Amino acid sequence: MRTKKILLFIFGCIFILCGIWIISMNGYRLFYLQHPNDEYITTLEPKTENSRKLYQKAPKKGDIIGKLVIPKINADLPIYEGAEDEELVKGVGHFSKSVLPGEKDNSVLSGHRDTVFRKLGEMKKDDELIVKTSAGQFTYKIKKIKIVDADDRTVIVPKPRATLTVTTCYPFNYIGDAPKRFILVADLVR
Repeated sequence: MRTKKILLFIFGCIFILCGIWIISMNGYRLFYLQHPNDEYITTLEPKTENSRKLYQKAPKKGDIIGKLVIPKINADLPIYEGAEDEELVKGVGHFSKSVLPGEKDNSVLSGHRDTVFRKLGEMKKDDELIVKTSAGQFTYKIKKIKIVDADDRTVIVPKPRATLTVTTCYPFNYIGDAPKRFILVADLVR
């Protein structure tokens, strides 16, 4: 009888600890989803009006700024200004502190691995990414594919030429907050 009480006590403690862990992880995720830009783009310079040679005006948060076409995986995805959960649930998000597609420097796009970027792992070096916006159609060729830690900020930095950086969580089949990021770095070719 005493062994039964001890086992019930141990299982009760385990369930309580699991509950506390689940609540704290979801609380962290809720906070994180409300502030994703703060963590990832602190190294980028703010855009200035001088850098907007291709676009007549800056898009507002939530505006559709174009489409990302990925021929290899037969994807045609809307791109929204902003990379917070409100935009990412609808499609691909453009980090607002990065330049717009086609402009010189690093244009950063992000999406959820379990929705719009489900097949992104099939991409290889030299595959094309096409961005269609009001300023035209821009074709990028993938030059690097990286897998980095979730808190690695070195992939979202200024670039000397027109570059497209596409990010998503990794591994693709991971349940919960993924510990890594899958990164495509592509140069503008036309």
